[in-house]
Amino acid sequence: MKDYLVFQLYGPMASWGQPAVGGDRATFTSPTRSAILGLLGAALGIKRDDEARLETLHSSVQIATKQLTATSLLRDYHTAQVPARNNKYVYRTRKNELLDEAPSKLNTVLSTRDYRCDGLWTVAVSLTASAHISLEALQTALIKPVYTLYLGRKSCPVAAPLKPMLVNNTSLKEALDQPFPDLLPDGMADKTWLRRSQAFTYTWEADVAEINTDKAITTHPWDDPVSRTRWQFKQRPMHQVTIKEE
Repeated sequence: MKDYLVFQLYGPMASWGQPAVGGDRATFTSPTRSAILGLLGAALGIKRDDEARLETLHSSVQIATKQLTATSLLRDYHTAQVPARNNKYVYRTRKNELLDEAPSKLNTVLSTRDYRCDGLWTVAVSLTASAHISLEALQTALIKPVYTLYLGRKSCPVAAPLKPMLVNNTSLKEALDQPFPDLLPDGMADKTWLRRSQAFTYTWEADVAEINTDKAITTHPWDDPVSRTRWQFKQRPMHQVTIKEE
């Protein structure tokens, strides 16, 4: 049994980045650890180059999520101009890339950006044994964040109040199953328009036995940011299971 800070995330668009391959930017279906850490850091007012405070936050929390809606995939295509490869010249800015070369030497590349639409998730945050922050401080920050909160990208702002609540002395699944008020006025509207499913996907990084179930549990690597200025990440195991509501 632990204490948890539980809150909800909703947005018409969200992007929970996967490792990028070439020009494609895929997305997980549920928030990643790095995305939630970035959201908490923005709420607390931690800047990207403040690696000491970021590391303190990273080492202080464990994160779990519950996906409440099926979501749908939106793929956005981008075209961009890039200069031909030139190992003898370093482009200091994007402006240099486009203006320092003749138009005939610019190439057009195609890339994609994936988003999850109409996603609704519950997030549960617990503290580690070495935590240097309190759940109460995180709750206060989420109620009145220093910086704007996003769902993975700046094009995906949070679209509903997070309603953070403290849940004491409970199991992880009970924390993630905490009810929140409907987003829409009509009680049936959430099920109709947000396509609330009857099968919920739980993702967590603590002990695999934290959620006791007879369903098959899968384990995958989960991204954990080491440095946001150098964009370095390490990976830690995360567990996932889908449970159908009786």
